[in-house]
Amino acid sequence: MTNLWQDLETGPNPPESIYAVVECLKGERNKYEYDKDVPGVVLDRVLHSNVHYPSDYGFIPQSYYDDEDPFDVLVLVEDQTFPGCVIEARPIALMKMDDDGEQDDKVIAVPEEDPRYDHLQDLEDIPQQQLDEIDEFFATYKNLEEGKEVETQGWEDKAAAKEAIEHAMDLYEQNFA
Repeated sequence: MTNLWQDLETGPNPPESIYAVVECLKGERNKYEYDKDVPGVVLDRVLHSNVHYPSDYGFIPQSYYDDEDPFDVLVLVEDQTFPGCVIEARPIALMKMDDDGEQDDKVIAVPEEDPRYDHLQDLEDIPQQQLDEIDEFFATYKNLEEGKEVETQGWEDKAAAKEAIEHAMDLYEQNFA
């Protein structure tokens, strides 16, 4: 069985075009995570707070980030896909975040194959309301979990997202190749 984290390439042309493996679905509270030992997507928990994912959320294959997990990616979609779905995506922004003292940044991307997102090329193209909703979700989604502290730290542009992806690819290469 294919291991979506280690067997799938980072993308067709990273960091310009990446693959996003969907774990969590837009509009849901279930926190799924890819378990490389299964291998497959498993239910990690149901979010304790009454919030839902603002878009499909998952990870970038063959990446490893400063929080010692695959690099997180939020793919802006109109309709949710499904856990384990692989989306060819274009990075357009980076959300900086600290999760319990670890840097846990998120790439914001759009599907390459959805013309509704062709106009979104960089951070300034994302509507402010959508940025605010994403920030609010990540700032509050762990509020009711005992001992968990999250701090959102602002937004950076497409160039920063691509640099962060290259960093995550380098860390993966250093630790797993």
